[in-house]
Amino acid sequence: MLSVKNELLEALAASLEKLSPGAGAKAAFESPKVAAHGDLATTAAMQLAKPLKLNPRQLAETLRADLLTQPVYQRWVDAVDIAGPGFINIRLKPEAKQQVVREVLAQGAQFGAQARNGQRVLVEFVSANPTGPLHVGHGRQAALGDAICNLFQTQGWEVYREFYYNDAGVQISTLANSTQLRAKGFKPGDAQWPEAAYNGDYIQDIANDYLARKTVHSDDREFTASGDVDALDDIRLFAVAYLRHEQDLDLKAFAVQFDNYYLESSLYTSGKVDAAVQRLRDAGKTYEHDGALWLKSTDYGDDKDRVMRKGDGSYTYFVPDVAYHITKWERGFHKVVNIQGTDHHGTISRVRAGLQAVGLGIAQGFPDYVLHTMVRVVRGGEEVKISKRAGSYVTLRDLIEWTSKDAVRFFLLSRKPDTEYTFDVDLAVQKNNDNPVYYVQYAHARICSVLAAWGGDVASLRQADLSPLQSPQAQALMLLLAKYPEMLTAAAADFAPHDVTFYLRELAACYHSYYDAERILVEDEALKTARLALVAAAAQVLHNGLAVLGVSAPQKM
Repeated sequence: MLSVKNELLEALAASLEKLSPGAGAKAAFESPKVAAHGDLATTAAMQLAKPLKLNPRQLAETLRADLLTQPVYQRWVDAVDIAGPGFINIRLKPEAKQQVVREVLAQGAQFGAQARNGQRVLVEFVSANPTGPLHVGHGRQAALGDAICNLFQTQGWEVYREFYYNDAGVQISTLANSTQLRAKGFKPGDAQWPEAAYNGDYIQDIANDYLARKTVHSDDREFTASGDVDALDDIRLFAVAYLRHEQDLDLKAFAVQFDNYYLESSLYTSGKVDAAVQRLRDAGKTYEHDGALWLKSTDYGDDKDRVMRKGDGSYTYFVPDVAYHITKWERGFHKVVNIQGTDHHGTISRVRAGLQAVGLGIAQGFPDYVLHTMVRVVRGGEEVKISKRAGSYVTLRDLIEWTSKDAVRFFLLSRKPDTEYTFDVDLAVQKNNDNPVYYVQYAHARICSVLAAWGGDVASLRQADLSPLQSPQAQALMLLLAKYPEMLTAAAADFAPHDVTFYLRELAACYHSYYDAERILVEDEALKTARLALVAAAAQVLHNGLAVLGVSAPQKM
């Protein structure tokens, strides 16, 4: 049906060109708000009426008449109707809708994917400091970032996944001091225990392994403990490596991988922070006031100028962010997406201002940001706030162990990122239609069981005669399958993987309705083959959509 829709769109563009040169570029279809009105709709006549100074309904009549003379409309369209002030509703013939089944079965896992476009995108996400286990908020970032990467890949982008973390600063010092105290035998509640120290049981685990002189490995580092409780720098290096390893295990359990880990400390040791500041000074975008160095960020839409270097000589926290994003630009990534918590909202304008001011031609909207809210976790009807292991929050690993990787991913992606979300642990483990991930996966498994009972070669269904697929339920399912590619394109453009979850739930519901309405394994061979082809196509699209979310598509449940 995608090829049919493209043919119809080209014909619409040609008709619009006849009415007004250049108007063909605005040819577009949308879905009618009421399904009974048709399968495709266009508001082209209403849009064109004003510049042509014509009555929109009369213009729609003229456009309709021209469309009906075109061979492609005669072949694929059953009716073209005009509604209201000039809406044009198009009703397709059943054979037009049936084409999507062939397209899905022919393209398989590539259905919905676009050709490589030669463009690169860097997506930075999770970016947790190595000071503790990954919490549920990091889990939301991981799910969002990975799904957004997958969406970009479906649109032909070359995608690069990056994890940025602060391996220096006050938090790392607190980690080292907390571990040293544990290694010396102190614990939370003791008089010697600082209020700012980290209290989770994981600190004792780090101290124990440090005293045992263990070696820890992570994706980006390795360190062997000396066991010396007075060697604070050794403790710091071991603790960071230990927690990087723990975070790697969390990410592995969540099936998330990165192409690169970028250290904030490298921005200082390589001189990139100082170089960025010097660039801004050379460009005349800074000034000295009250012993501090300020960025003229109001020149770029910020509500006030920002301090870059404080009176004590230290840089404010957005300065290394500017330096870091300069490296992204210089590495050839002119499309960059950052997945961060809503607490980073205040840094966006100043980071962008700094990047525009350095004189590298960086665009005003660089980088893109996707901000997410935190997640509440409810279990047994009560909110869970504390993990014994972490000391103050629910960890991502807790959530995976309580439910499953698939449930955590699907649930955390089922709402807009900036929407408050409550993760219901009890719902996530239920095996009924109230559990959205179960509902979608069960639709896939249900189809697989039908195909298994049939026992034939699915590839043979590509040549099936689809003309028996005439029922309203079958046509509704085919129409929904045809919407998958454009849904992916829109979701990628809007950084909206939640749109994929909505679509999959709708597709699962549509399939369940079809299954309840029509028996598939009937005696009539032609009818059975056509219906098998349709449900096999539905299973493929369910599989493809779940893959975008990083969720499995089981064949049995």
